[in-house]
Amino acid sequence: MNKPALIRALVAQLEDEIARATESANRTRQGATHEEAKPENDKDTRALEASYLARGQAQRVVDLEGVLQRVKFATLRDFAKDDAIDLSALVRVVSEDEDERESADSDPETRWYFLVPAGGGRRVEQDGVVIDVITPEAPLGRALVGRYRGESLQLRVGSRLRELSIAELR
Repeated sequence: MNKPALIRALVAQLEDEIARATESANRTRQGATHEEAKPENDKDTRALEASYLARGQAQRVVDLEGVLQRVKFATLRDFAKDDAIDLSALVRVVSEDEDERESADSDPETRWYFLVPAGGGRRVEQDGVVIDVITPEAPLGRALVGRYRGESLQLRVGSRLRELSIAELR
């Protein structure tokens, strides 16, 4: 898998998200300052509430732009099989949950994760493979950092304890 291509796909997602958030913030700001939004009496707070919403949306744009810069300038490195997982690692994890082992028909769930400094919670696709983007601040990211290929770990997700095995590191 090509990490620079994964970064480009993530950057494209973030740029699209920024464009939509900017448009939304601008529309809300225009609505808050429109002459029809003027208060009809001292109890009418629609314009004030709209201005708070516009401010929050504008802050979201600023936050997304910060995420975009951190992703654009992330250092990418290749990992050897015996390296510890760190930023820019591409990791294949196999779920070995008890529920899955009990079902003879079920194959273990395999997922790819791309560990980046910001922009987690998104998905990118490459060569037909869906890759989840995570950060070191995410519970799974924290659990993976510093571990090695072949290690197993347990991760609590809600009330469920998941058994995971690190199958591959790139």
